[in-house]
Amino acid sequence: MSLRLALTLAFGLALSGGAVAATPANEAVAEAEAAAAQLRAAVGKLGGALEADDQVVALTEVIRGYEQGLAALRDGLRQASARETELRARFEAQRERLARVLGAMTSLQQSPETTLLLHPAGALANARSAMILSDVTPGLRAEAERLQGDLDEIALVRELQANAAGMLGEGLATVQEARRLLSSAVTDRSTMPVRFGEEPEELQKLRDAADSLDQFAQGISRMQLDVGPPMTDFEGAQGSLPMPVMGTVQRFYDQADAAGVRRPGWVISTAPAALVTTPWSATIRYRGPLLDYGNVMIVEPARGYLLIFAGMSQLFGEVGDVLGAGEPVGLMGGSEAPAQEFGAQFVADAMRGGDAGQPESLYLELRKGNETLDPAEWFVLNPLAGPDAGAEQD
Repeated sequence: MSLRLALTLAFGLALSGGAVAATPANEAVAEAEAAAAQLRAAVGKLGGALEADDQVVALTEVIRGYEQGLAALRDGLRQASARETELRARFEAQRERLARVLGAMTSLQQSPETTLLLHPAGALANARSAMILSDVTPGLRAEAERLQGDLDEIALVRELQANAAGMLGEGLATVQEARRLLSSAVTDRSTMPVRFGEEPEELQKLRDAADSLDQFAQGISRMQLDVGPPMTDFEGAQGSLPMPVMGTVQRFYDQADAAGVRRPGWVISTAPAALVTTPWSATIRYRGPLLDYGNVMIVEPARGYLLIFAGMSQLFGEVGDVLGAGEPVGLMGGSEAPAQEFGAQFVADAMRGGDAGQPESLYLELRKGNETLDPAEWFVLNPLAGPDAGAEQD
């Protein structure tokens, strides 16, 4: 006899068909379902994006909406899984006591009614026993109802995980198509404004001569070729810039890694193929491979300021292009699991928490002249894309 069935027989409990009580698991499930709706809405916009006047903007919106929903769903699944773990631990801690209670109650149920009316010490003792049992039963019933609620929460979480796995697997092909179309749309775009004419040979010489990212960035800063209009008030945006990618900050400004290496920027863990966008309107000053940083994109959001992104697999745009805020600069590398495995793997990674499922790393650096700036003073950390509880600055 299962514990759930025994409790139902002993206390006459039944699954409630009325209003669902507010519980941590219910709240996590509600958040995850809202995120799933956001994912479905993003996927549904793909057809409209193909008919938009500016496909780059429309496709970027589709991909970013999908990634935001994915991050929210991941967070909801993590919270729901944590609640399930808590409930199971509480159940295991009380298993022995509950087993004894159930054994006693089951024995009482199976005893002939005549024996329940007798007590070896006589009628008075029998009456006292009945009174004690009547006093104990409400407490046992309350305990059983609480346990029933715990079991219902666990079932709710399991149903959420199963539904999420199926829905994610179905949506993967759509967002992969959106990424492919975005790459093509960026290449075909003919309305991109150009702010200045760059000399490729000068950039090539600068890159070949540089032995560090710092030296290269300083060289870029000295190349004053701006002939366009003044940029918008970038300095006034300090403290309000959105994150350029959905991910988790793993290393903060000047924070040492496991090897003791410190970098004057952020290392952000991301999911495979994550979209990277510019947080502010900016001019592309450099794009291409550099030293051991992989593909590097350097953009100028205002005179004297440079934003550096390193570690992407694919870069968008050409030197001199002026990007609007939120426009794509590239895609991270890595491979997502096949559609039939993506959902289940995503759920498993979400249950593990941390940066599970985020194997790619984007390096972000902000500079003013020859000095580096702490991104924490400029960017807003979205709760879904911020640091883990254990990732703290030194």
